[in-house]
Amino acid sequence: MKLLHKDIEKDNAGQVTLVPEEAEDMWHTYNLLQVGDSLRASTIRKVQTESPTGSVGSSRVRTTLTLCVETIDFDTQACQLRVKGTNIEENQYVKMGAYHTIELELNRKFTLAKKNWDSVVLDRIDQACDPTQRADVAAVVMQEGLANLVLVTPAMTLLRAKVEVTIPRKRKGSCTQHDKGLEKFYEAVMQAILRHINFDVVKCILVASPGYVKDQFTTYLFNEAVRQDNKILQENRPKFMLVHSSSGHKYSLKEVLSDPTVTNRLSDTKAAGEVKALEDFYKMLQHEPDRAFYGLAHVEKAAEALAVDTLLVSDKLFRHQDIPTRSRYVRLVDNVRDNGGTDVSPFDLFWTVSPELTQLSGVAAILRFPIADLSDAEDNSSSDED
Repeated sequence: MKLLHKDIEKDNAGQVTLVPEEAEDMWHTYNLLQVGDSLRASTIRKVQTESPTGSVGSSRVRTTLTLCVETIDFDTQACQLRVKGTNIEENQYVKMGAYHTIELELNRKFTLAKKNWDSVVLDRIDQACDPTQRADVAAVVMQEGLANLVLVTPAMTLLRAKVEVTIPRKRKGSCTQHDKGLEKFYEAVMQAILRHINFDVVKCILVASPGYVKDQFTTYLFNEAVRQDNKILQENRPKFMLVHSSSGHKYSLKEVLSDPTVTNRLSDTKAAGEVKALEDFYKMLQHEPDRAFYGLAHVEKAAEALAVDTLLVSDKLFRHQDIPTRSRYVRLVDNVRDNGGTDVSPFDLFWTVSPELTQLSGVAAILRFPIADLSDAEDNSSSDED
């Protein structure tokens, strides 16, 4: 993401102009947008024209519209973002108040205006525009006949390829068809790796499977690299790391990232940091429950006592349409940061561990010191959620 212009007043109202440069930038934009915002961007509009003879025709024209945002639709697989709203500026093709849907495009600028730019949204812009925040981990989670190639970015997990090949069973006295099926499967996975992984950016490629599938695949991969004289694979061989997983489905990625050997290898990535933060919370909840809180009211009380060391928050909460509710979450984050919280991690809705955090109401905290007797806060939190 490229920031072209930023104009925010002292009352936190203002606008920014951004250019999305890659697919993940659409995800960041989705997190920036809220109902009621003003979005100005280039778009295609179908307009009707009438000739002097009275015949009516239609044509598609490119124009720039400014919409008051009403609906935001994000396709996670295609990373496409569509924004629907009403036109709020005069335009020769579109009447004031008319509905239109803008599909934001890569490498085309847009301007987003808000009445209140809070700290969480501004942090999102800083993260999106930081060139070091890119997909530095790739993972191939596989089993015989199935492989999922995933890029793990600082903000989300992106499924880049799913390979499915039917492999015939071994027959008594003959394994020829089975071996041919496996070779076809391994070749398809190899091509997916070459197509979707940028080896200049990715620091580590995790290959995970049950049994010996991962070992057999990597043996095939590097034998082919030598046979085809593929310098990219040969030079990047040290980046490949073999890990056990229970299956080849995408949900196994969490257990892969939780593996201690993987955590040590990926110690400088946000992906491993978020998995470790949630694991530390569960360990604390089991061994020292007075230092592990969850639920908004519960965590707020701990923050008021300056006890929060690590705050875990789901990004879903920051997309709340009720402004006072959203502001409450923002105040909690600001409070923890101002009082020396060591780590504030917004867990994205489509990130691997986010569903677990959502089950804990979306807010959890590890405390510096134990606090007991917060049953009243817990009751209030339950009534808030109801």
